[in-house]
Amino acid sequence: MACASLLLLSGVSALVAQPKSAPAFDAASVKPNRDGVNGVSGSCHGIDSLYTPGQMSAKPTAGTAPVVPPLGRCVIHAARLSHLIGIAYGVQMDQLKSGPDWIARGDERYDIEAKVDDPTKVTEKQLLEMLQNLLTERFELKFHLDPIEVPGFRLVVGKNGPKIQTTRSIDAIFDSNLKSAKRERGDPLTLRLRKCSMPRFAEMLTWAGNKGPIVDRTGLTGEYDLSIAWDEEAGPTLATALSEQLGLKLEPQKVTRSVFVIESAQKPSAN
Repeated sequence: MACASLLLLSGVSALVAQPKSAPAFDAASVKPNRDGVNGVSGSCHGIDSLYTPGQMSAKPTAGTAPVVPPLGRCVIHAARLSHLIGIAYGVQMDQLKSGPDWIARGDERYDIEAKVDDPTKVTEKQLLEMLQNLLTERFELKFHLDPIEVPGFRLVVGKNGPKIQTTRSIDAIFDSNLKSAKRERGDPLTLRLRKCSMPRFAEMLTWAGNKGPIVDRTGLTGEYDLSIAWDEEAGPTLATALSEQLGLKLEPQKVTRSVFVIESAQKPSAN
């Protein structure tokens, strides 16, 4: 999946008040979904988006969005407004408090296709900001954030320094056997990332490590090629693997997260 579907809501309060020059797509459509499909699909594809090799080569099935949209586009299919908020803001469903039933539980689902004219420079974050503004405009979305503190970890450099390589990759690639049907019992979990920043790596560890939210505090800038393998039962544990394989360390700390509270929203009019 694109990493966008894995982000946790954090530090997003600055996005509530949209500036007058808020970034926008060059073309965008929001249409009611008429296929009767119940499974949301799709993502936003920026120059730094992470997809597995299998996702890159996958063909879309009937009634779904392409697994990998064209570069510089957001293509989302059969999504409730709650799904769209989850994608745009990185909100997990247990972090979302919605109003009327149609937002999170009703039959109203929507298809979004949006693009920029020059896809060669737009990042995933920029596309998601455009998607946020599109939802604010088309759904007349109003919300506020309730901050909460939860147990988590900070990712820091170990005492002997990092053991990571600056990227040599042209494309950003993500691969993991976490949800692979081919992984057998006893096989270590693996995570391989190419052209990946440390904040993005922390997000991926949050998803794969199942330990709670992890935030980057390494101070390392740039992009890296990273590979790690671990097994919480047979060893090495994730903490040990980070230390031995990458020269990094997890330290417990409280992490601020926000509950996304929808105050009001309207069903969009036709394009």
